[in-house]
Amino acid sequence: MIASVILAHPYSQSFNHAIFKTVIKTFNDINVEVYTHDLYEENFNPVLTRQELGSDNSNDFLVNRYANELVQSDILVYIHPNWWGQPPAILKGYIDRVIRSPYAYDFPEDDSGGGLPIEKLKGKYGIVYNTANTVEERENNYFSDPLDKIWGKCIFGFLGIDKYYRKMFRVIADSTENERLKWLQEIEDDIIAMIKNHSDFT
Repeated sequence: MIASVILAHPYSQSFNHAIFKTVIKTFNDINVEVYTHDLYEENFNPVLTRQELGSDNSNDFLVNRYANELVQSDILVYIHPNWWGQPPAILKGYIDRVIRSPYAYDFPEDDSGGGLPIEKLKGKYGIVYNTANTVEERENNYFSDPLDKIWGKCIFGFLGIDKYYRKMFRVIADSTENERLKWLQEIEDDIIAMIKNHSDFT
């Protein structure tokens, strides 16, 4: 079993980094092989190039590495803050450049790209951990939680990933150390339970 864990947060002391470390440690503790990437630390370039647009090829080593690991992994974990109801730009660029044809999806030969995709990531498990400074009631009632639609339908749903789990931690700015420690324990428990409860991952 292999997991890919992708972090998108520029501040090394952020709670997102604490989540990243906890997820990696938990997978290591239960003997799951892990690909780990801090997009900011690795200086990933999020800008889709002209050469990549409409092409199956990229000259960027990181793009090709991430795409190959995407295919090899059974579990895909994305960790990022909620910025304006969206992932940070560096992760949006990862989505544009890495989660692409022919790795994550494709189209039939007679389809120019306007039809339904061939879902090439079926059977994988998607996990997203988010942080926010918006209270849950306002997030759900006013903003309608756009990140849930982005990940659940626009990305994972498009790729055929129907085993999808997402958790938002809030309000980070007002959280105590005890609350953050409790959340990290929840993450560890979540991952262990997921592995135990899904026989197709063992």
